[in-house]
Amino acid sequence: MRYLAFACDYDGTLAEHGQVADSTVAALGRLRKSGRRLLLVSGRQLDDLIGVFPQIHLFDVVVAENGAVLYDAATRDVQSLVDPPPQEFVQELRRRGVNPLSTGRAIVATWEPHEQTVLQTIHDLRLELQVILNKGAVMVLPTGVNKASGLVRGLERLKLSVHNTVGIGDAENDQTFLTLCECAVAVNNALDSVKSRADWVMRGDHGSGVVELIDQLIATDLSELSPALTRQRITIGQALDGSDVCLESYDGTSRCRDRSPLPAARASSDP
Repeated sequence: MRYLAFACDYDGTLAEHGQVADSTVAALGRLRKSGRRLLLVSGRQLDDLIGVFPQIHLFDVVVAENGAVLYDAATRDVQSLVDPPPQEFVQELRRRGVNPLSTGRAIVATWEPHEQTVLQTIHDLRLELQVILNKGAVMVLPTGVNKASGLVRGLERLKLSVHNTVGIGDAENDQTFLTLCECAVAVNNALDSVKSRADWVMRGDHGSGVVELIDQLIATDLSELSPALTRQRITIGQALDGSDVCLESYDGTSRCRDRSPLPAARASSDP
């Protein structure tokens, strides 16, 4: 089995208007029975996720707050990966009229058009924070924290690799973790920028696209996509005809990009 882990965004992907359809929940159950591990990767605060999604236990690990928090659904263990938000920052945002404003274990969140006030406040207080925009949401986190960094920590907990992971999402803040996954998938309602970078775009939107992916994953382990998964290939030199010679990330076989048998090759000049 190539894909041992399944990483999925919540809002706009697994859920539509915050709710997950029964058919999608059933598909998640089938995926668990196939022996794969499931990771939910969301920008939402953990308590919010638990409240809105009663079947959260179907996921082995939840990456919440856009990569800042890990939750083990079996043990209910919560791990904050970064320090809490600076209180002076939160207080100053409130003083400057940023409303609504919510704080989690690490994240500070509001909505457009408050992003300029948030950026100015970060500048004035000389804080090392980043602003992440996502479909109108304005999220503030320590520099370097995102869904990709959170997914790496979640996979480490499960002792799995990004090269055994298929991910699916729909929005701006999903692009970091999708690029990291061996196979990146977009639901049909995803932003065009997400679709253009995905290895596969589903016919269905939201949960129906997730079900479509799960059923294909169980049936074929996505073997039919292997020829198109070029992002993770390692270029090790050039053939005599000038084409690149690559090392496949999965089967370990060196092939040219046209998938023909290897001709005599000259070594790359890169160290």
